[in-house]
Amino acid sequence: MTVSAVFRRVAALGLALAAALAAPAPAAVQAQPDPFAGVRSRLVADGFAPETVSQLYGRSEVFLEADGVSRFFVHSEARLNYDQFSTPESVAKARAYLQEQRIPLAEAEQAYGVEARVITAILLVESRLGMVSGSRSALNILSTLAALTDTGMQETFWKIIPSERRISRAHYDERVRRRAEWGYRELKALLTYAAREQIDPVTITSSYAGAVGFAQFMPTSIIAYARDGDGDGRVDLRTHADAIASIANYLKRHGWRHGGPREQQEKAVHAYNPSSYYVAAVMKVADILKE
Repeated sequence: MTVSAVFRRVAALGLALAAALAAPAPAAVQAQPDPFAGVRSRLVADGFAPETVSQLYGRSEVFLEADGVSRFFVHSEARLNYDQFSTPESVAKARAYLQEQRIPLAEAEQAYGVEARVITAILLVESRLGMVSGSRSALNILSTLAALTDTGMQETFWKIIPSERRISRAHYDERVRRRAEWGYRELKALLTYAAREQIDPVTITSSYAGAVGFAQFMPTSIIAYARDGDGDGRVDLRTHADAIASIANYLKRHGWRHGGPREQQEKAVHAYNPSSYYVAAVMKVADILKE
Protein backbone atom coordinates (compact mmCIF):
# COMPACT_ATOMS: atom_id res chain seq x y z
CA MET A 1 0.00 0.00 0.00
CA THR A 2 1.27 3.49 -0.79
CA VAL A 3 1.35 6.32 1.66
CA SER A 4 -1.61 7.42 -0.34
CA ALA A 5 -3.38 4.22 0.57
CA VAL A 6 -2.74 4.69 4.27
CA PHE A 7 -2.00 8.20 5.39
CA ARG A 8 -2.31 10.69 2.54
CA ARG A 9 -5.63 11.70 4.01
CA VAL A 10 -3.58 13.49 6.72
CA ALA A 11 -0.95 14.91 4.40
CA ALA A 12 -2.81 18.20 4.14
CA LEU A 13 -1.86 18.90 7.73
CA GLY A 14 1.69 19.88 6.80
CA LEU A 15 1.32 23.56 6.00
CA ALA A 16 -1.29 24.18 8.67
CA LEU A 17 0.94 22.75 11.36
CA ALA A 18 4.27 24.22 10.38
CA ALA A 19 3.93 27.05 12.86
CA ALA A 20 2.24 25.05 15.60
CA LEU A 21 4.96 22.41 15.72
CA ALA A 22 7.98 24.66 15.73
CA ALA A 23 11.61 24.26 16.76
CA PRO A 24 11.43 23.65 20.54
CA ALA A 25 9.62 20.32 20.16
CA PRO A 26 12.49 18.30 18.64
CA ALA A 27 14.86 19.43 21.41
CA ALA A 28 12.44 18.26 24.09
CA VAL A 29 12.16 14.83 22.58
CA GLN A 30 15.81 14.55 21.62
CA ALA A 31 16.71 14.76 25.30
CA GLN A 32 15.75 11.10 25.72
CA PRO A 33 18.92 9.13 26.66
CA ASP A 34 18.60 6.42 23.99
CA PRO A 35 15.28 6.83 22.19
CA PHE A 36 15.98 4.09 19.66
CA ALA A 37 17.09 1.40 22.13
CA GLY A 38 13.84 -0.53 21.82
CA VAL A 39 13.79 -0.19 18.05
CA ARG A 40 17.34 -1.47 17.76
CA SER A 41 16.55 -4.48 19.94
CA ARG A 42 13.49 -5.36 17.86
CA LEU A 43 15.43 -5.08 14.62
CA VAL A 44 18.14 -7.43 15.89
CA ALA A 45 15.51 -9.86 17.17
CA ASP A 46 13.95 -9.79 13.72
CA GLY A 47 17.17 -10.82 12.03
CA PHE A 48 19.01 -7.62 11.20
CA ALA A 49 22.74 -7.82 11.93
CA PRO A 50 23.55 -6.33 15.37
CA GLU A 51 26.69 -4.58 14.11
CA THR A 52 24.85 -3.06 11.15
CA VAL A 53 22.03 -1.80 13.37
CA SER A 54 24.43 -0.39 15.93
CA GLN A 55 26.47 1.44 13.31
CA LEU A 56 23.38 2.83 11.61
CA TYR A 57 21.85 4.27 14.78
CA GLY A 58 25.23 5.58 15.89
CA ARG A 59 25.44 7.95 12.94
CA SER A 60 24.92 11.66 13.54
CA GLU A 61 22.38 11.89 10.70
CA VAL A 62 20.01 9.55 12.56
CA PHE A 63 17.85 11.33 15.12
CA LEU A 64 14.28 11.66 16.36
CA GLU A 65 12.02 13.42 13.87
CA ALA A 66 9.65 15.01 16.36
CA ASP A 67 8.28 17.74 14.13
CA GLY A 68 7.18 15.49 11.30
CA VAL A 69 5.90 12.61 13.41
CA SER A 70 3.89 14.89 15.70
CA ARG A 71 1.71 15.75 12.73
CA PHE A 72 0.14 12.30 12.89
CA PHE A 73 -1.36 13.08 16.28
CA VAL A 74 -3.13 16.40 15.94
CA HIS A 75 -6.60 17.52 14.99
CA SER A 76 -7.22 19.32 11.74
CA GLU A 77 -10.14 19.73 9.40
CA ALA A 78 -7.94 20.83 6.52
CA ARG A 79 -8.25 19.12 3.15
CA LEU A 80 -5.83 19.28 0.27
CA ASN A 81 -7.00 21.54 -2.55
CA TYR A 82 -7.21 19.00 -5.34
CA ASP A 83 -8.52 21.59 -7.80
CA GLN A 84 -4.98 22.92 -8.12
CA PHE A 85 -4.03 19.90 -10.23
CA SER A 86 -6.52 20.60 -13.00
CA THR A 87 -5.63 24.25 -13.53
CA PRO A 88 -4.37 25.20 -17.02
CA GLU A 89 -0.84 25.60 -15.65
CA SER A 90 -0.80 22.16 -14.02
CA VAL A 91 -2.33 20.50 -17.09
CA ALA A 92 0.26 22.17 -19.32
CA LYS A 93 3.03 20.72 -17.17
CA ALA A 94 1.39 17.29 -17.35
CA ARG A 95 1.20 17.48 -21.15
CA ALA A 96 4.87 18.43 -21.29
CA TYR A 97 5.67 15.46 -19.04
CA LEU A 98 3.80 13.13 -21.39
CA GLN A 99 6.20 14.22 -24.12
CA GLU A 100 9.35 14.31 -22.02
CA GLN A 101 8.77 10.82 -20.62
CA ARG A 102 6.97 9.35 -23.61
CA ILE A 103 9.30 6.36 -23.93
CA PRO A 104 9.02 5.00 -20.33
CA LEU A 105 5.33 5.90 -20.29
CA ALA A 106 4.72 3.99 -23.53
CA GLU A 107 6.70 1.02 -22.23
CA ALA A 108 4.70 0.96 -19.01
CA GLU A 109 1.42 1.24 -20.90
CA GLN A 110 2.45 -1.69 -23.10
CA ALA A 111 3.66 -3.82 -20.20
CA TYR A 112 0.91 -3.15 -17.67
CA GLY A 113 -2.04 -1.85 -19.65
CA VAL A 114 -2.24 1.43 -17.73
CA GLU A 115 -2.63 4.51 -19.86
CA ALA A 116 0.21 7.04 -19.85
CA ARG A 117 -2.19 9.86 -19.06
CA VAL A 118 -3.34 8.08 -15.86
CA ILE A 119 0.21 7.45 -14.68
CA THR A 120 1.03 11.10 -15.39
CA ALA A 121 -2.05 12.27 -13.47
CA ILE A 122 -0.99 10.27 -10.40
CA LEU A 123 2.55 11.62 -10.59
CA LEU A 124 1.16 15.15 -10.84
CA VAL A 125 -0.95 14.74 -7.71
CA GLU A 126 1.61 12.73 -5.75
CA SER A 127 4.76 14.75 -6.35
CA ARG A 128 4.07 17.42 -8.94
CA LEU A 129 5.71 15.18 -11.54
CA GLY A 130 8.72 14.48 -9.35
CA MET A 131 9.36 18.07 -8.32
CA VAL A 132 8.11 17.70 -4.73
CA SER A 133 8.68 14.30 -3.16
CA GLY A 134 9.79 15.14 0.38
CA SER A 135 13.02 16.24 1.98
CA ARG A 136 12.82 14.50 5.34
CA SER A 137 14.71 11.36 6.28
CA ALA A 138 12.56 8.27 5.78
CA LEU A 139 14.76 6.44 8.27
CA ASN A 140 14.28 9.09 10.94
CA ILE A 141 10.54 9.38 10.38
CA LEU A 142 9.91 5.63 10.55
CA SER A 143 12.37 5.03 13.40
CA THR A 144 10.67 7.76 15.44
CA LEU A 145 7.25 6.29 14.81
CA ALA A 146 8.52 2.84 15.76
CA ALA A 147 10.04 4.27 18.96
CA LEU A 148 6.56 5.26 20.10
CA THR A 149 5.94 1.71 21.25
CA ASP A 150 7.70 2.98 24.40
CA THR A 151 5.22 4.52 26.87
CA GLY A 152 7.69 7.16 27.96
CA MET A 153 8.09 8.35 24.39
CA GLN A 154 4.31 8.41 23.98
CA GLU A 155 3.99 10.71 26.97
CA THR A 156 6.76 13.00 25.73
CA PHE A 157 5.13 13.39 22.34
CA TRP A 158 1.76 14.12 23.95
CA LYS A 159 3.30 16.96 25.93
CA ILE A 160 4.91 18.66 22.93
CA ILE A 161 1.69 18.82 20.91
CA PRO A 162 0.18 22.30 21.38
CA SER A 163 -2.98 22.02 23.46
CA GLU A 164 -5.06 23.78 20.82
CA ARG A 165 -4.04 21.15 18.24
CA ARG A 166 -4.62 18.07 20.38
CA ILE A 167 -7.09 15.33 19.69
CA SER A 168 -8.55 13.57 22.74
CA ARG A 169 -6.08 11.58 24.82
CA ALA A 170 -7.98 8.35 24.16
CA HIS A 171 -7.86 9.01 20.41
CA TYR A 172 -4.17 9.89 20.66
CA ASP A 173 -3.36 6.66 22.53
CA GLU A 174 -5.18 4.62 19.89
CA ARG A 175 -3.43 6.43 17.04
CA VAL A 176 -0.05 5.96 18.67
CA ARG A 177 -0.65 2.24 19.09
CA ARG A 178 -1.53 1.79 15.42
CA ARG A 179 1.03 4.21 14.00
CA ALA A 180 3.93 2.81 16.04
CA GLU A 181 3.41 -0.75 14.84
CA TRP A 182 2.83 0.47 11.29
CA GLY A 183 6.00 2.56 11.50
CA TYR A 184 8.03 -0.42 12.64
CA ARG A 185 6.79 -2.57 9.75
CA GLU A 186 7.63 0.18 7.31
CA LEU A 187 11.05 0.67 8.92
CA LYS A 188 11.88 -3.01 8.43
CA ALA A 189 10.80 -2.76 4.80
CA LEU A 190 12.90 0.37 4.29
CA LEU A 191 16.03 -1.33 5.63
CA THR A 192 15.31 -4.46 3.59
CA TYR A 193 14.87 -2.38 0.44
CA ALA A 194 18.01 -0.33 1.09
CA ALA A 195 20.08 -3.47 1.62
CA ARG A 196 18.66 -5.12 -1.50
CA GLU A 197 19.39 -2.12 -3.70
CA GLN A 198 22.65 -1.25 -1.92
CA ILE A 199 21.40 2.21 -0.99
CA ASP A 200 22.52 3.96 2.16
CA PRO A 201 19.23 4.19 4.12
CA VAL A 202 20.30 7.53 5.58
CA THR A 203 20.17 9.07 2.10
CA ILE A 204 16.57 8.07 1.35
CA THR A 205 14.35 11.12 1.62
CA SER A 206 10.59 11.07 2.08
CA SER A 207 7.46 12.98 2.99
CA TYR A 208 6.72 13.51 6.69
CA ALA A 209 4.77 10.23 6.55
CA GLY A 210 7.73 8.25 5.21
CA ALA A 211 6.59 8.03 1.58
CA VAL A 212 9.46 7.67 -0.87
CA GLY A 213 10.15 8.93 -4.36
CA PHE A 214 8.14 10.43 -7.18
CA ALA A 215 5.43 7.78 -6.78
CA GLN A 216 5.26 8.32 -3.00
CA PHE A 217 5.38 4.63 -2.12
CA MET A 218 5.68 3.43 1.43
CA PRO A 219 8.57 0.96 1.84
CA THR A 220 6.26 -2.06 2.07
CA SER A 221 4.77 -1.03 -1.27
CA ILE A 222 8.25 -0.65 -2.73
CA ILE A 223 9.01 -4.23 -1.77
CA ALA A 224 5.68 -5.50 -3.14
CA TYR A 225 5.05 -3.39 -6.23
CA ALA A 226 8.02 -1.27 -7.30
CA ARG A 227 9.64 -2.16 -10.61
CA ASP A 228 12.83 -1.42 -12.52
CA GLY A 229 11.58 0.70 -15.38
CA ASP A 230 14.86 1.73 -16.96
CA GLY A 231 16.50 -1.69 -17.00
CA ASP A 232 19.53 -0.73 -14.91
CA GLY A 233 18.99 -3.66 -12.53
CA ARG A 234 17.93 -1.46 -9.61
CA VAL A 235 14.68 -0.03 -8.28
CA ASP A 236 14.92 3.64 -7.40
CA LEU A 237 11.67 5.61 -7.20
CA ARG A 238 13.69 8.80 -7.41
CA THR A 239 13.99 8.10 -11.14
CA HIS A 240 11.12 8.72 -13.54
CA ALA A 241 11.23 5.40 -15.38
CA ASP A 242 11.12 3.36 -12.16
CA ALA A 243 8.35 5.51 -10.68
CA ILE A 244 6.30 5.21 -13.87
CA ALA A 245 6.65 1.42 -14.07
CA SER A 246 5.91 1.05 -10.36
CA ILE A 247 2.69 3.08 -10.53
CA ALA A 248 1.56 1.08 -13.54
CA ASN A 249 2.30 -2.22 -11.80
CA TYR A 250 0.50 -1.09 -8.65
CA LEU A 251 -2.65 -0.14 -10.54
CA LYS A 252 -2.62 -3.34 -12.59
CA ARG A 253 -2.23 -5.43 -9.44
CA HIS A 254 -5.22 -3.62 -7.96
CA GLY A 255 -7.54 -4.28 -10.88
CA TRP A 256 -6.84 -1.66 -13.52
CA ARG A 257 -7.56 -2.92 -17.02
CA HIS A 258 -6.96 -0.97 -20.21
CA GLY A 259 -10.32 0.07 -21.53
CA GLY A 260 -12.03 -1.52 -18.54
CA PRO A 261 -15.12 -0.20 -16.79
CA ARG A 262 -14.72 3.25 -15.26
CA GLU A 263 -15.83 1.95 -11.87
CA GLN A 264 -13.15 -0.73 -11.89
CA GLN A 265 -10.48 1.80 -12.82
CA GLU A 266 -11.59 4.15 -10.07
CA LYS A 267 -11.34 1.31 -7.56
CA ALA A 268 -7.72 0.75 -8.58
CA VAL A 269 -6.94 4.44 -8.04
CA HIS A 270 -8.82 4.29 -4.74
CA ALA A 271 -6.45 1.53 -3.64
CA TYR A 272 -3.59 3.95 -4.26
CA ASN A 273 -5.30 6.52 -2.04
CA PRO A 274 -8.61 5.77 -0.31
CA SER A 275 -9.96 9.28 -0.79
CA SER A 276 -12.86 10.08 -3.08
CA TYR A 277 -11.37 13.55 -3.59
CA TYR A 278 -8.08 12.01 -4.70
CA VAL A 279 -9.74 9.60 -7.10
CA ALA A 280 -11.84 12.37 -8.61
CA ALA A 281 -8.77 14.60 -9.04
CA VAL A 282 -6.69 11.91 -10.74
CA MET A 283 -9.46 10.84 -13.08
CA LYS A 284 -10.29 14.46 -13.92
CA VAL A 285 -6.70 15.20 -14.92
CA ALA A 286 -6.49 11.94 -16.88
CA ASP A 287 -9.69 12.83 -18.73
CA ILE A 288 -8.38 16.31 -19.58
CA LEU A 289 -5.14 14.83 -20.89
CA LYS A 290 -7.16 12.59 -23.20
CA GLU A 291 -8.66 15.61 -24.97
